[in-house]
Amino acid sequence: MRKHTHFLDFDDEGWPDPKLLEPYFLTATGRNQFISYGNDSWGLGIWGVDGTEHLQPYKDRIDIDLTIQGNPKLGVLLCYSKSGGGQGMSYYSKGDLSRLHEWVKSTHDDLLPVGLFIPWEQAWKAVKEFIEREAALPACIEWINAQDLPPNTFPGPLLGPNVHLS
Repeated sequence: MRKHTHFLDFDDEGWPDPKLLEPYFLTATGRNQFISYGNDSWGLGIWGVDGTEHLQPYKDRIDIDLTIQGNPKLGVLLCYSKSGGGQGMSYYSKGDLSRLHEWVKSTHDDLLPVGLFIPWEQAWKAVKEFIEREAALPACIEWINAQDLPPNTFPGPLLGPNVHLS
């Protein structure tokens, strides 16, 4: 297995000590730094779980990723995905689902559903649990299976007549 991190200054193999990441979620200064780098998405992942590290990526090798999307006003949207080896599953953090068809733009101009954002403190618990439990789906927050999301939850970068931004 090979762990990897793309999170601010921690762009490397392996995962940082959770204590180094904690301030980015739990303090105003850390949250400002989280957003001020001109990027609002980060991630942790592990390639080659369940003894598949020697197999072909995107096909037989099983990989798990936790994508972290931050927003200063709304909190964090998390996406947990497991792919490869005939498996494919994605789960999103479950926020206020009545707001699924309200969107906020990411720094990459993607439209993200407001209803999947959770408070920074809750997101931190899930990120920490992901690290501590070796990429297991964190049980400390509620998740929604991507297959259970209504159509157009992620409408893409183009704004249509019925799309309103928060």
